[in-house]
Amino acid sequence: MTLLLALDYASVAVFALTGALVASRSQLDIVGFIFIACLTAVGGGTVRDALLNREVFWVRDPALLAVAALAAVVVFFAAHRLESRYRAILWLDAFALAVAVPAGVGVAMGLGWPVVLVMGMITGCMGGLMRDVVCNEVPLVLKQGELYVTAAFAGAVAAVLAGVAGAGDAVALMACAAVTLVLRAGSLLFGWRLPVYKARPPRPETPKR
Repeated sequence: MTLLLALDYASVAVFALTGALVASRSQLDIVGFIFIACLTAVGGGTVRDALLNREVFWVRDPALLAVAALAAVVVFFAAHRLESRYRAILWLDAFALAVAVPAGVGVAMGLGWPVVLVMGMITGCMGGLMRDVVCNEVPLVLKQGELYVTAAFAGAVAAVLAGVAGAGDAVALMACAAVTLVLRAGSLLFGWRLPVYKARPPRPETPKR
């Protein structure tokens, strides 16, 4: 099994778990669990492959859908055992992001650094965005000040810089995963945030003389 294929399997499995947990919060049936899990698991990679005009990764290897479906079934019967499903979603999503971004970066390597950055972010973020929109949840990627897209972007930048420094592909992808996970985990544990835009109050009107 190649490194990229291993990343695909790991990303699909963990993102599928988050999708199924969100489905449990929406109290869907088992078919709904499988649908949301698969959508979350392959959404980002599908958009990436479509943009790159390459064969979609799960079409090439349909076993990935079976992995996502199995994860959904496991969560369907076990989700009630979790004390806080939302906390589990946040942490599983953080690990999934740290796997999916390197998967997107690895596919785009050799296409130029702008493409590498965009594909890393798309692969990491689009599946979760689709999941939250379909399940009527506030998308994690859009939560105020959260280091989510920023973590994905920083991880992709780390991979590019590692490549420029002469590191091998494996080292570059590990750097990508590490930076992504550290930033996302820091956001969850320590409240790391980016400054957010705040509208200035209107100026008081000058009294007429």
